[in-house]
Amino acid sequence: MTPDQLQRIDAILRAAPVVPVLAIDDLDDAVPLAHALVDAGLPVLEITLRTPVALDAIRRMREVPGAIVGAGTVLNAHDLAAVEAAGAAFAISPGATDALYAAAKSSAIPFLPGIATASELMRGLEHGWMRFKFFPAEASGGIATLKGFAGPFPQVKFCPTGGIDAAKAPGYRALPNVLTVGGSWMVPADALKARDWASIGMLAAEAAR
Repeated sequence: MTPDQLQRIDAILRAAPVVPVLAIDDLDDAVPLAHALVDAGLPVLEITLRTPVALDAIRRMREVPGAIVGAGTVLNAHDLAAVEAAGAAFAISPGATDALYAAAKSSAIPFLPGIATASELMRGLEHGWMRFKFFPAEASGGIATLKGFAGPFPQVKFCPTGGIDAAKAPGYRALPNVLTVGGSWMVPADALKARDWASIGMLAAEAAR
């Protein structure tokens, strides 16, 4: 991770208290969903590569004023190249491999690798990274684990994601080594299916506060 990549990922992660983690099935939902979230105070959006329209959704959502649109579920160098070509502002993975770290070093966009253990974190440090997605957060010990990491790894900061909801998010956000929190609770499946942008906007505003 270059100093420039570090500065850029820090700026992105500090731009909002919560990063919505989104799986877009219908491309027509992309723009109105982005507007609902950005207008409510959540400009940083992670679009997971779990659906066939994910790359097209990134292309559309990045045109929404104020939106900082990145990609999640980036699993390999091919994925990283694809999201970079789609105009993503950043890339996030649930884990990381040596090949992915190597590709990320020369990528034009900042990369946030996922870790769940101290050994995975140390591997990332060896590759020059100091910012990580802690995933799956709740299943991996949650707040207690992040407090444990703070002692031996004081230079590292995290974006915990996985199993975090509106009630748990403030506890994570209070940790000195947490920059932001990832989650999808502000976009309930039923509200998205109904295209209830008003309800999603209200939940997003609560998350932003």
